[in-house]
Amino acid sequence: MNIVGLRVCIAVSKGVIGVRGFAAGGAKSKKGSKGGAGDAPKASALSNELKSTTVFGANIIKDGADPKILPDTEYPDWLWHLLDKRPPLSELRRKNIDSLPFEDLKRFVKLDNRARIKENNATKAKN
Repeated sequence: MNIVGLRVCIAVSKGVIGVRGFAAGGAKSKKGSKGGAGDAPKASALSNELKSTTVFGANIIKDGADPKILPDTEYPDWLWHLLDKRPPLSELRRKNIDSLPFEDLKRFVKLDNRARIKENNATKAKN
């Protein structure tokens, strides 16, 4: 495939302020070539053992190594509760506030304040 370079000059009354280069494909191309097969990712050359014991891409230190995956007992308990479903504001409003656990009560206050602020902002925007 031939690649033809194009240049576009940005002109102002006092002169040229910039030049931008573009690449365009030539007129000839292979028939039936969609380009999909050549763009597919290559199979990883890493062993399965290495894949299951290391977190790749988690290294933030220039000369450091990727961290190893530890057994579940080595991680703190709170980590396993990060993805737990928490009740939405509508469900918390239906419950008796006096019987809510402390964490749900904190969540209720936060979500209720947020809803009130949004409502006040909406009424101010209308005026």
